[in-house]
Amino acid sequence: MITLARLLRVSAADQVRSQRRRAGPHWARIALLALLACSAFAVSPASAQRPYTDLPIVREGKTIQLSPNVYVIPDENRRGVPNVGIVVGSRATLVVDPGMGLKSGQAVLREAAKVSKGSEIYIATTHLHPEHTTGEVAFPPSAKIVRAVAQQQDVEENGMKWVAEFSGRSAELTDILKEVKGFRAPSETFEREKTLDLGGVRVKLIWLGAGHTPGDTVIFVEGDAVLFSGDLAMKQVFPAFTSPKSSTDTWLAAVDAMEALRPSHVVGSHYGMGGASMISAYRDYLKALRARVAEMKAQGKSADETAKTLRAEFHAKYPDWDQPMRVEMAVTATYAQLP
Repeated sequence: MITLARLLRVSAADQVRSQRRRAGPHWARIALLALLACSAFAVSPASAQRPYTDLPIVREGKTIQLSPNVYVIPDENRRGVPNVGIVVGSRATLVVDPGMGLKSGQAVLREAAKVSKGSEIYIATTHLHPEHTTGEVAFPPSAKIVRAVAQQQDVEENGMKWVAEFSGRSAELTDILKEVKGFRAPSETFEREKTLDLGGVRVKLIWLGAGHTPGDTVIFVEGDAVLFSGDLAMKQVFPAFTSPKSSTDTWLAAVDAMEALRPSHVVGSHYGMGGASMISAYRDYLKALRARVAEMKAQGKSADETAKTLRAEFHAKYPDWDQPMRVEMAVTATYAQLP
């Protein structure tokens, strides 16, 4: 039987060559805040000010088994590293968010090979940001990328812009992303929902954007009740509105859709893992934030004044949550969208 491990004997150089061949005014404020917030993703407040001394490369030998068919390589609260998912069926393996750049992708492939049963491999990503997508450069040409149409459009319009932005942050990131000359074309796209049968393991891919990004996609492993929620639900971190299309109402609808899946395990893009309470916590926050923005706007408060006031207010209300700067992003977006 041809296994994934055997297929992965393709050299890194060959993989890179193959990949290359395939190869409003209030939103100005949100764009700036988004760049500042994303520059400190998946990191504690103390370490947010540090340079990338600990390179954002997925570590091998850290994989844990979360359920009978689902494995996770935890981010260990490291900058630029996602919680990577590996879902194993008898026929195929699905990798969720393969990390940033060639070295992370190679590490993920080697970890996947340790637990895979079949030779086929799929890649699904929760959204377009480089730490979630660009590890694809390491994957063999036979790997099948599956994306929502909205995410693919976001990749085409903004993917390389984000790669350039990340590369410009440090010499280390320039080196990590140097092999990324473009994004691979997906083997399959879907409008709203797609079910993959990996061989005895069914996985739903569901587009729920635009919350964090226009292409927000969650991945739900049915029998194991494991949800990869992307940035739409994370543990003890404020949600980031990073797109002109980001909407509190859309995000709340996404929360409802995720809860309807009744997950036992929730794996956010970054930070710790947990249960369905991670989803309900985002609902409570977003509803409270929307109500306060509406109240202050009705009182005639400006968007800037509302953002600064509510950042302090919600940071005090959620003292254990990271990234309080993101409250301003959410307030600015919500203020503009409310009548």
